[in-house]
Amino acid sequence: MKTNVVLADLAFAEGPRWHEGRLWFSDMHDHRVAAVDLGGTAETIVEVPGQPSGLGWLPDGTLLVVSMVDRRLLRLDGGALTEVADLSAQATFHCNDMVVDARGRAYVGNFGWDLHGGGTPVDAVLLLVAPDGETRVVATDLSFPNGSVITPDGVTLVVGETMAARLTAFDVAPDGALSNRREWARLDGAVPDGICLDAEGAIWVASPVSAEVLRVCEGGAVTHRVPVDTQAFAYMLGGPERRHLFVCTALDSDPARCRDTRSGRIEVVEVEVPGAGRP
Repeated sequence: MKTNVVLADLAFAEGPRWHEGRLWFSDMHDHRVAAVDLGGTAETIVEVPGQPSGLGWLPDGTLLVVSMVDRRLLRLDGGALTEVADLSAQATFHCNDMVVDARGRAYVGNFGWDLHGGGTPVDAVLLLVAPDGETRVVATDLSFPNGSVITPDGVTLVVGETMAARLTAFDVAPDGALSNRREWARLDGAVPDGICLDAEGAIWVASPVSAEVLRVCEGGAVTHRVPVDTQAFAYMLGGPERRHLFVCTALDSDPARCRDTRSGRIEVVEVEVPGAGRP
């Protein structure tokens, strides 16, 4: 399979989500949330000074945005961003990707340490933020918790532990608590960044170091590989039937180099099995 470019000249695209006929994404190092249609027509939705990452929607359609550097969860109200929760007391470094469940509860990961500044690796927590802003830790000792998915029945959450090269699953309780931690898949020779679920229960995984997107089954079997020319950092299944695999690519993830080179792209390829779960 070979991808085609939908949109180029981006600093660094992350957190892609399919919503209302367009791919929404964070141009992280350009400090904005944007959306693009299948024809490549793009629009800036909102500027995020604290650097946006994970995106999601409340049941009423309100957009939620992770603001990385100041470690906050924001909501877009009438064109203006307001704070849902300050996560700085629990997140030990920049907040990152997010998945929002059917009740509007947001699961937010964080780096744990200064990745680009040469810090010492530290395990991080996964935070649960209720719609009213109440925040609690629901998982600890995660090695750079990154992309996350929730199964369509709402009872399982899978998170990519980037620095441990594995996908980790939890049972989800009615109150959002996580338990029964287990290894869902180990990824030899790859590292998970953004992830997305398909209708057969497999997970597509963006792997920057191996310059590809992999379709992985529980237990670790890889059924498909989609190579890219640079590095793949995130992806989403969208389009009219959710069979369009959108891939966020770039030469690098370093903020300064991303702004200088503007090598970020959104690429797409059609796949057989459609996406599943909340976008």
